[in-house]
Amino acid sequence: MRKKVRDVMTVKVASVNGSTPFKDVAEILIHHEVSAVPVVDGEGHVLGMISEADLLRKEEFKRQYYTEGYHLPLGARLRERLTGRGPGAEDRARGDTAAELMTSPAVTIKDYASVVTAARRMSANGVKRLPVVDDEGRLRGIVSRHDLLAVFLRTDEEIAAEIEDDVVGALWPYRPEVEVSVKDGVVTLTGHMATARDARLLTQMAGRVNGVVDVVDALRGGPADRPHARGTEAS
Repeated sequence: MRKKVRDVMTVKVASVNGSTPFKDVAEILIHHEVSAVPVVDGEGHVLGMISEADLLRKEEFKRQYYTEGYHLPLGARLRERLTGRGPGAEDRARGDTAAELMTSPAVTIKDYASVVTAARRMSANGVKRLPVVDDEGRLRGIVSRHDLLAVFLRTDEEIAAEIEDDVVGALWPYRPEVEVSVKDGVVTLTGHMATARDARLLTQMAGRVNGVVDVVDALRGGPADRPHARGTEAS
């Protein structure tokens, strides 16, 4: 079955509260060897994220540089314009606590979301990790790009077995004349399906299995002389 965020997330998460001082945040990032930590309130609700970049911004925009005629570096101006979240660069540079330095609101995800959804959310928001929250917004874990890559470490045998049992076996009441082979995550489907629609459906569903890198469709679809996949109509 498709993996959920709960299957790959890290449960033991370092976090800080809004009053955590700048230096303590830096020490936590270094000690836990992470690039960002969630900022939570007293009940564990995620308020924002604070990253190495947020801390480095303070060094980048030290007060002594804010003199008459000074302009923020182009990269910083672009970041602020593109993200459109939280206080401006100068305000953050003057911050001394996690609440003043963090990016808020945080981009979060629920533990029952799919790993594909998590990957898309990371990509869309330009972040490398997501706090995992419950339906009330309380911190339950964290998922990173590294965690998501774990789904591609499944063996070829595991992938083939899932396609045969949970895709072919679950969707078709008859046993199609199909052979499933997997090498380095690339699935090759050969054989015969009752209809061209069934052949397309099998290819699509195989591609959605976790760990599949690509699908080579070598299936043949014949006339509709057999039952269709459950939940589909005749073409």
